[in-house]
Amino acid sequence: MSTTFTRRSTLGLMAGAATIAMPHVVRAQTIEVVAHYSMPPIFKAAMEAVAEAFNKTSDKVKVTYVNPTPTYEDGAQLVLRQATTGGLPDVSFQGLNRLRLFAERGIAVELKPFLAREADVKKLGYSDPILGLGFHGGVQCGLPFATSNPISYLNVDLLKKVGSSLETFPKTWDEVIALSAKIAALGDGNSGMFFRWPGDDWMFSALLYGHGGRMLTEDESKVAFDGPEGLAAVKLLDRMVKDGKMPNLGTGTADLQAFGAGKMGMMFRTTAQVRQVAGMVGSNFELQTTTLPVIDPVKGRLPTGGAGAMMTAKDPARQAAAWEFIKFATSAEGTTLMAKNTGYVPCNQLAIDDPMYLGEFYKANPLFQAATKQVHLMIPWYAFPGQNSVRVTQVMVDNLARIVEQKASPEEVLRDMSREVTRLIPRRQG
Repeated sequence: MSTTFTRRSTLGLMAGAATIAMPHVVRAQTIEVVAHYSMPPIFKAAMEAVAEAFNKTSDKVKVTYVNPTPTYEDGAQLVLRQATTGGLPDVSFQGLNRLRLFAERGIAVELKPFLAREADVKKLGYSDPILGLGFHGGVQCGLPFATSNPISYLNVDLLKKVGSSLETFPKTWDEVIALSAKIAALGDGNSGMFFRWPGDDWMFSALLYGHGGRMLTEDESKVAFDGPEGLAAVKLLDRMVKDGKMPNLGTGTADLQAFGAGKMGMMFRTTAQVRQVAGMVGSNFELQTTTLPVIDPVKGRLPTGGAGAMMTAKDPARQAAAWEFIKFATSAEGTTLMAKNTGYVPCNQLAIDDPMYLGEFYKANPLFQAATKQVHLMIPWYAFPGQNSVRVTQVMVDNLARIVEQKASPEEVLRDMSREVTRLIPRRQG
């Protein structure tokens, strides 16, 4: 790592220079930006590539990473604690659905003044939709770094054993569930599918939005996921278990391990893990990816997952340094490095539009293309309002687990989830 000049080391160098009568040289102090991110199995290679490229281009600002956390939720909890106890990083890459929480608590620094100093933000690749993913309550609390949508990972070898293929892969969930049951019937430890339901509310929202539903009412005063669309979503999850014979593999990585070992026909997860999954599969079987099965072709949408770069530094000098790193990380060059090392969709319009960045890469790496074909369906990952947003997510995870564990009916889960979330969201006055 490049040397960081502190006040003490700089004084020491000056004293040494005077002793040997060297000409007086004024050295600018290097500011070390401390950054945090989550999910190292997905992001480590990308974050290291971005830091290495940034450090090569900058002689006054260097970046180092500290305390990577296993999940976005762990990352949110860490920064919330540090905001109270001290030790905040200068930059934190948080889940897009958590930026609102940090804006409401005054932890995220307003980025509008920094954007205003740039000549033309659109020429930097920051389109209005991209900026909108990090805009909450009138505050530009972050800049999107990586976006994702859920895709289908396919074990083509297993599909062929039951008469299917990439070309004939089902377009609807009814057909997918039937195909899953056929693969499970092969025996020998094979399972047909796994829908990544737990961890947070993201994959549930894929089913809810796919039916045209929403989390809360437009004025955010009441739960909206307890309507017909929400009931259809939890019933679909229940059918995956009952009819599709989907195993209960918990919230860890058991599904990744089973899929990588060639014992699972279909896995539905974030596109962010394309690079990771391809590495796990290796030459075990033919891996392919495709879009998620359609639910409602007119009203259906998909959630935009991913991370945004959030500034937490308070000192003006550190803020200026942190901005230089955020600007690079979210640039066409930075998001190109991110996309090549993960599977996420880039969050910079130049990286998307200019073939010099990713055009040839997508041609040579078809596994990465599925998510780009669903960009037109993407809507923001919903950020629950108020101080209990993290608890709301856990309530939803715990209740959805009851369906996969077959401990409650879809109707019971939806009722309980609605009642508990209603207690946790802010009450409107008047």
